[in-house]
Amino acid sequence: MRGAANGRSLGLPKARQIQKTFNNLKITILCGFVTILVLRGTIGVGNLGGQDTGNGSESQKVAEENARVLEEIRRKEDPDEEKELEMQIDSNATYPNVTYTLGPRISDWDQQRIIWLKENPQFPSYVNGKPRILLVTGSQPTPCDSSVGDHYLLKGIKNKIDYCRLHGIEIVYNMAHLDKEMAGYWAKLPLLRRLMLSHPEVEWIWWMDSDAMFTDMVFELPLDKYKDYNFVLHGWENLVYGKQSWIGLNTGSFLLRNCQWSLDILDAWAPMGPKGKIREEAGKVLTAHLEGRPAFEADDQSALIYLLISQKKLWGDRVFLESSYFLHGYWVSVVDKYEDMIRTYHPGFGDERWPFVTHFVGCKPCGSYGDYPVERCMKSMERAFNFADNQILQIYGFKHRSLNTAKVKRTRNETASPLEVKDEFNLLHPTFTASKSL
Repeated sequence: MRGAANGRSLGLPKARQIQKTFNNLKITILCGFVTILVLRGTIGVGNLGGQDTGNGSESQKVAEENARVLEEIRRKEDPDEEKELEMQIDSNATYPNVTYTLGPRISDWDQQRIIWLKENPQFPSYVNGKPRILLVTGSQPTPCDSSVGDHYLLKGIKNKIDYCRLHGIEIVYNMAHLDKEMAGYWAKLPLLRRLMLSHPEVEWIWWMDSDAMFTDMVFELPLDKYKDYNFVLHGWENLVYGKQSWIGLNTGSFLLRNCQWSLDILDAWAPMGPKGKIREEAGKVLTAHLEGRPAFEADDQSALIYLLISQKKLWGDRVFLESSYFLHGYWVSVVDKYEDMIRTYHPGFGDERWPFVTHFVGCKPCGSYGDYPVERCMKSMERAFNFADNQILQIYGFKHRSLNTAKVKRTRNETASPLEVKDEFNLLHPTFTASKSL
């Protein structure tokens, strides 16, 4: 994660703060002026030595007049206060209304899926009692700015293929922009919709960013936990709905059920995404409403948080914010602890003891910019890959010489009875695999 934010969940725009300060200054000056006038009206300018002018009624009028002026100033300021309160996102807030849509409106997808599954029993949505999952990831259609970036994209997809192969999960790697208006952060939305509609046999679509890696090859998603939910993301209720933080959840790795509800939330989520003026103006709305968000164009994560907060009654009951394990593990917090984890624990926990996913937020292995130095990012990605790859190599009797090198060494001798050898983590023929039944 990008770090937790403290303080007020919503801040006034700078212009409003300046206006508010100016109004307060006017009130202060006027209060001082009122004090002088009241003193003047009560004891007289020339009576400071003790003479009585007898103009009590006049001083009363001055006090009343200035009280009226003060009240007028306060009334002028009250609308700002009301606007500030209105800016606090509540369940009645309206999501930006624009004309963009991801495709033709579909209102009976659940019924269509039921019919299709009945007519195509060779493609069940559940295999060996487990829901069928399709993991989706991808990268830009053009080469990276450097060959090193392409090399780490290759390592990233190898890592995902390893995990999916072990756990009976299908995988799609996309390199095409399906909608030119939804490039960048938003490219996943039209892709997710298209895959849902093209694969009615899939029960869950699992999105994972290209810069995220599985680092616990044993851990399995607790899908039974989500039987009453349609959207599973790494996040915290108090940060999203309490502090209204723009980092209260992460959209780098999430599960979306293939159902009508999911199509509906994609339709509601997308309007802030089109490139250009819409995305730029939407970014201003998100920055004004979400705690800690910098000023930049609308991104999918901020837009989803805004949607959940503003329409919680509509979507909140079906969204599960997961924090018991690392569906998204912020790399800065974990990559330097891998050796300690190896000494103390073993894969299968998925949490801070052995992170399920390590996500390189802020690193841009394929681009020429990022929030962290390229050298640090690449070194950390190498460590994460080797940490995960050791769990695969141990099946065959090898491991990396260290987490900082691609070189490997043998961990056991060859044997004339290879079928009697058991891999340490039972990954060679895992009993939990939901493999296809043909």
